[in-house]
Formats: sequence, structure tokens, C-alpha cells
Amino acid sequence: MANFFLIQIVWLAILATFVFAIWKGGQAERWAGSLVVAGAIFAFTMHRTVPGDLLPTALLAGEFLLALGFLALAARFASLWLGAAMLLQAVQFMLHAWYLLSERPRDIFYSLVNNIDTIGILICIIVGTATAWRRRSALERQEAAAGSPGPVDL
Repeated sequence: MANFFLIQIVWLAILATFVFAIWKGGQAERWAGSLVVAGAIFAFTMHRTVPGDLLPTALLAGEFLLALGFLALAARFASLWLGAAMLLQAVQFMLHAWYLLSERPRDIFYSLVNNIDTIGILICIIVGTATAWRRRSALERQEAAAGSPGPVDL
């Protein structure tokens, strides 16, 4: 029961981060939030459809695609928070690879690192979204104070 409650909390955090990124974030934050939701849906689907012996390989492939997505975002938008999210996603990929190659069963250490890493990625997206929101608000205030003219009718 406790495991089910933890899964619900993680899903709620992922969805709340996604909504915040879509609502107040810029293009980079929206893409990052979408990547995390897509990765979570992929993992959920793999847990439900893939046989147990193939599950680690499927999850590793999903983590690879997610890391590749964060790499593309970090290269495109060159943001510090995206670089941190990309590195955390690399840790996630490394965790899956280590457990797959060493043929270790998933244990408490795996769950702990997996959940802390996911929370770290969500925090990076939240920080990026808050920063983008703050910058946009400051720019809007600055434009309003300068009395910038509206659209010109010709």
C-alpha cells in the first residue's frame, strides 16, 4: 500500500510540474515538462505490457530517449537548469544500465536513487519555469513603465 501511495505522489508531482511548465513557462520549460510526462507514460506502459525479463531493457531504452531529448533541449536553449536536468537524466540512464548489466534485481537503493533523481529533474523544471516567468513579468513591467506604444494602425 505504501508503494502505491508513493507512486501516486510521484505522478501528482510530475503532472503538477507539467501543468506549471505549460502555464507559466517558456518554450524550453514546456518541452522539458512534456518530455518528463512522455517518459512517465512510457515507463508506466512498459511496466504494464512488457514481460519481466525484457522490462529492464525497455526501461533503459526509454531513459536513453529521455536523455537524448534533454540533450537536444540543452543544446538548443543553452540553459543552466536544462544542463542540470540533462545530467540528472544521465544519472537515471546510468542507474538503469548498471542494474541491467550487473543483472542485479531492483532493490531499495535503486528505488531511492530513481525517485530522488526524478524529483531533482522536476525541481530543475520548476526552477526553470519560475525563472522564465519572473523574467517575462519583469520585461512586461519594464515595457509598461517605458510606455511602449501599442500596435501601429496604418
